[in-house]
Amino acid sequence: MPDLKLPPEYVPGHGLLQGKRVVVTAAAGTGIGFATAKKCAEEGAVVFISDIHDGRLQKAADQLREETGQRPGTTICSVTDQTEVDVLFEEAENAMGGIDVVINNAGLGGTADLVDMTDEQWMTVLDVTLNGCFRINRAAMKYMKKSFKKTGEGGVIVNNASVLGWRAQKGQAHYAAAKAGVMALTRCAGVEGAEFGVRVNAVAPSLALHPFLHKVTSKELLAELEAKEAYGRGSEVWEQANVIVFLASDYSSYMTGEVISTSSQRA
Repeated sequence: MPDLKLPPEYVPGHGLLQGKRVVVTAAAGTGIGFATAKKCAEEGAVVFISDIHDGRLQKAADQLREETGQRPGTTICSVTDQTEVDVLFEEAENAMGGIDVVINNAGLGGTADLVDMTDEQWMTVLDVTLNGCFRINRAAMKYMKKSFKKTGEGGVIVNNASVLGWRAQKGQAHYAAAKAGVMALTRCAGVEGAEFGVRVNAVAPSLALHPFLHKVTSKELLAELEAKEAYGRGSEVWEQANVIVFLASDYSSYMTGEVISTSSQRA
């Protein structure tokens, strides 16, 4: 009998994004963004990545070249700055000749009980996680609407939400509120984008394990969270990326404004 607490074997590419041009934000490091950029390249896409840290971004690009044979285009981008967001789209278009898919992975968390939370803590998390999602979606939809008028081709946006947009967790009021906002934004953007061929959906992970998470979360809390998962383990980041690729691909052509819970967590 297989041990369900062990992750399954890595799923190889099947050409689901062949010929697509994909932008992934917050793609450096070891989290969902990097795993998604890698998976998109493995599925046949041309990839362009951004992050807020240049050294980490270039290291990620080099690693992607080693692992996929493709070194993606890169640019620094803070999603809190509309000018940098605009530059991201300009440079991505110049590098790839167009943009078909935007995967909005940028977000910021933290832990603070509401009674102790400062305005700065609240606003910082919301500005990156919710307002940043708004800025990326707005820029992507403007670009894709213009493209639709010229070519009849729209595009796809995939946002990264969280199950905390639905569920309560102590110390996460700011993050949960921001992710609930990402879900609502996704639903509204999906309805609006349908008018010009743009699909907008989101994933809502529960627990995706990567080295950075282990640095900022205690072993005790991780063990408690993993115990709540139906398989008794957190997901691998590439398991989240698999669902993101599905939403980015033509296999989800009838889906828009939807939030998929990429979770095995018990209710």
